[in-house]
Amino acid sequence: MDPTDKDCLRQLDNLLAAGNQAWLFGAGISLTAGIPLMEPLTTRVLTLAQQDDDKRIKPVLDAVKAELPDGAHIEHILSHLGDFAAIADRLKSKEVTVGKSSIKLDDLRQWHAKILSWIAQTVRWGYVPKNKSVPEKIGAAGAPIVSVDGHTAFASALFNRSQAGVAERRRAVRLFTTNYDTLLEDALSLGCFPYWDGFNGGAVAFRSHRYGEEEPNSGYRAHVIKLHGSIDWHLGKDDRVWRVRDGDLYPEKSARVLIYPQSTKYLATQRDPFAAQFDLFRRTLSSQAENILAVCGYNFGDEHINQEIELALHRPDNKTTVLAFSVEVNGVLTKWQDMPWSKRLYIVTESGLFVGKQGPFFPPAPKTTKRDWWTFAGVTKLLNSGAEACVI
Repeated sequence: MDPTDKDCLRQLDNLLAAGNQAWLFGAGISLTAGIPLMEPLTTRVLTLAQQDDDKRIKPVLDAVKAELPDGAHIEHILSHLGDFAAIADRLKSKEVTVGKSSIKLDDLRQWHAKILSWIAQTVRWGYVPKNKSVPEKIGAAGAPIVSVDGHTAFASALFNRSQAGVAERRRAVRLFTTNYDTLLEDALSLGCFPYWDGFNGGAVAFRSHRYGEEEPNSGYRAHVIKLHGSIDWHLGKDDRVWRVRDGDLYPEKSARVLIYPQSTKYLATQRDPFAAQFDLFRRTLSSQAENILAVCGYNFGDEHINQEIELALHRPDNKTTVLAFSVEVNGVLTKWQDMPWSKRLYIVTESGLFVGKQGPFFPPAPKTTKRDWWTFAGVTKLLNSGAEACVI
């Protein structure tokens, strides 16, 4: 192997073994676990709306979706529904026109909560959409189809590998995720890795971390920070955020805290946990020490997250290096390759490794399959075996 190429692999291994590192995960890491991406999740929710006893909800959701740009998914639909609720709340009539229907505020609120419940059920028990080779699979409370195996393998690789310096980490690894599922938390618990998530308690826990507060600096191997909420987060009648087991009737709930809210009055009471989560993300990116942000399963479709990364790396004193695992160099990554800080951008794709604009290094051999080291399973192999083993 060429010495220059070998040095690139050594740099990749060093980044993955860094003592000060954070990860950003998206829906892609849970796809093989039986949890759908946004498009099939949206389709599933619209199907449940069609089957609901209230026959008004599906036409209204279709009308909302028709008003949104192509590619809009269930988060966008929920936000738009929340906007309509905010408008209705300001009007004397307490109702708005959506499509061809006049809808009362109470109905909008009930439908919003119902959609959140459908999302939570789908994510909790799993859903695999039908395609050419796989029949549709629908998980249920008595027959879940979600697997935690990929997440437990990753957690084991991240915390049990024997590379030099890893055991002497000075701080916990921060695991940021846009996913609603609990697979990261479950995998850490199954691996006996203590973690902090901003809550105190046991099976029922209360949100103790507040915006602006510091994270704990000892006692944990990982900090799990859910940027878009979780299927087991609820807003209580007392305005506290609770982490609650599925099916529990207590504490009394006013809403399910699940989706990152837009700036509407309707969702104003839910802002604090999300503001605190993004504050932790911002502070991690702004670290004055050498810092690694590894990205996996995230398609760079959240403009807020992308802007936070860009703003941080634009600062002259910032020392964060971004290690992006992506099937290809997409539009956002292409833009970042032209940034002054692109020398701190590593992109691992099916076509090879890019360092800034340079690359691809280690492209797959002609007439062979594409490299899979950008996938969640591929990253796990990288952590376990090292980069050189993944390019042989």
